[in-house]
Amino acid sequence: MNAHDLHAVAVAMVEKGRGILAADESTGTIGKRFAGIGVENVEENRRNYREMLFTTKGVGEYISGVILYDETLRQACKDGTAFPKYLADHGMIPGIKVDAGAKALAGFPGEKITEGLDGLRERLAEYVKLGAKFAKWRAVIDINDDIPSDFCIRANAQALARYAALCQEAGIVPIVEPEVLMDGAHDIARCEAVTGETLSQVFRELHNHRVFLEGMVLKPNMVISGKKCPQQAGVEEVAEATVRCLTRYVPSAVPGIAFLSGGQSDAVATAHLNAMNAAFELPWQLSFSYGRALQAPALKAWGGKAGNIETGQRALALRARLNGLATLGEYSADMEKAA
Repeated sequence: MNAHDLHAVAVAMVEKGRGILAADESTGTIGKRFAGIGVENVEENRRNYREMLFTTKGVGEYISGVILYDETLRQACKDGTAFPKYLADHGMIPGIKVDAGAKALAGFPGEKITEGLDGLRERLAEYVKLGAKFAKWRAVIDINDDIPSDFCIRANAQALARYAALCQEAGIVPIVEPEVLMDGAHDIARCEAVTGETLSQVFRELHNHRVFLEGMVLKPNMVISGKKCPQQAGVEEVAEATVRCLTRYVPSAVPGIAFLSGGQSDAVATAHLNAMNAAFELPWQLSFSYGRALQAPALKAWGGKAGNIETGQRALALRARLNGLATLGEYSADMEKAA
């Protein structure tokens, strides 16, 4: 895939009216989700669940691409159609999570570094053959009284940039995901400061690694109050702080920004995205790359029962449609009640 093709795929991933479904939960993570609905965490149940999501009628109207896990990329629908082929045939770009998870950063208590660079060039070559057109790597930046350290931010930025360069070498569009966590008691101003510093270092390293910005997608957190903060910022404040931060640090060459939901409820994540698109004219497309905030209602409705597949699919289709409207600034909370 040359530069022109990388750009074309990146643009298609953040097309207005559509966004990305993150279905790349590791076996352990999806096991926790299944435990909540009493479903055994075995391969066939994981395959059945993903097939329910991917084969939702008309979902491609609102979903531009799907991030898969290694196991899922190799699986197929009941009729034998490989998941990547099924998605591509229905207008959704198949992608793959390639990092090996966030591990403790030695010498820096409470901080993490994402691993998985060893052997990545070879894995990417295999993923291309399996049909992947883009990849994802998540870095985790936590906020506490004395963290994050500059070293943690810089180390994760360098890893993200090395990953992105390897992706583009292999002909794959990288989703660059630096996530500033919302788990702490920090206020929105602290989140904005840490997010800004993180984005600044990430784009410095992307430049140093000669990453083609027009052929990537950024997947950041929104600028938001920590979960334990007693004063929670409102929807408009989150939209304004997020746009202000992005405008300062994200080059206009980047085709689009697909936000992670980061623990927000499904409706709140949609409302925040809508507020940004309704109020601001921006140099990049603002879209979504949600996992739990798209899947949670579908997972609950499905409950592991074959008879509930259509119910689960209706729940996914609704959230996908509402988030699609939010990329246009056309969502309203009344639509939740009507649904």
